[in-house]
Amino acid sequence: MALRGEGYSRGKSFFVAFMSGVVEPLGGLVGAGAIVLSGALLPWALAFAAGAMLFIISSEVIPETHRTGAERGATASLFVGFAVMLFLDVTLG
Repeated sequence: MALRGEGYSRGKSFFVAFMSGVVEPLGGLVGAGAIVLSGALLPWALAFAAGAMLFIISSEVIPETHRTGAERGATASLFVGFAVMLFLDVTLG
């Protein structure tokens, strides 16, 4: 109706509306495929993110805390945080 209001013919208005609607099922299939694929890749992506975070902690944060003389508190906090993470993982599934 918007195209008809702009002066386009009935046939051209229908064709443009039809062509814009034809791609919607294709986009839905691509989206469904992405969801299926992302569900299978999610554990791998989370494992990669966890490994990257451990690398940052081991290469940046731990040496910085040991440089300032807070190695005991930093190490204890690391162990407590790890224990809390494991507890939450086991209890929340």
